[in-house]
Amino acid sequence: RKGDPFPMTYVITSPCVTVKDGSCVDVCPVDCIHPATGEPEFEAAEMLYINPEECIDCGACEPACPVNAIFEESAVPADEKKYIQINADYFKR
Repeated sequence: RKGDPFPMTYVITSPCVTVKDGSCVDVCPVDCIHPATGEPEFEAAEMLYINPEECIDCGACEPACPVNAIFEESAVPADEKKYIQINADYFKR
């Protein structure tokens, strides 16, 4: 995946907006979901994001999400596909 312009594996989509439950953060073995509770950006962030460079595609986050906002990239619903880029862009700043 390294070097791939969009190495995204799992993607957080619109149901997370304003929810930011954090159950996904708790189960992630590589801490690739940000901003987590306690991180400076948490309060200002609209939602949580998965870092495509750090995600190991383990899938632990998907069933942990109480609002069903997390999908494997290839399974992101058509009307949510913009979130693939939104997640990637969050980590480019």
